[in-house]
Amino acid sequence: MEADEKKTVMVAIDESEFSRYALQWSLEYLQHTISNCHLILFTAIPVLDFSYIYASTYGAAPQQLITSMLENQKKAAVTLLDKAKDMCAKHGIVAETRSEVGDPKEAICEAVEKLKIHLLVIGSHSRGTIQRAFLGSVSNYCVHNAKCPALVVRKPV
Repeated sequence: MEADEKKTVMVAIDESEFSRYALQWSLEYLQHTISNCHLILFTAIPVLDFSYIYASTYGAAPQQLITSMLENQKKAAVTLLDKAKDMCAKHGIVAETRSEVGDPKEAICEAVEKLKIHLLVIGSHSRGTIQRAFLGSVSNYCVHNAKCPALVVRKPV
């Protein structure tokens, strides 16, 4: 990496309060660092499983329904990223926004590699051991699989 090249920080967000807290915490406690970096706000658009819709009657979900639901997901992602970008602007930080369709944990790790991220910031849902075993943990997956350091921000209870 060139000496004058900016490092890239990515904050992965979703619609949870934990995600908003991680972004807010980063803007407050890492402001000096982030203001000297290229900041990317990233959200994953989960792949919808349509197999349950009309499966017993028609065998498949109607294409118009699938298209409509995907468009709504993309609009929700844009709205989420715009709100996060506004939070950054209030701290004097300009952020780029990105979204990808896919399993969030995999989409985040793929984006880290593709965008050559130097630091990933992600919120934690603070699930216990049993919940993590059944539901999985995006932050845990990213800590172990992202090709850069990952900072997991946990919201105080």
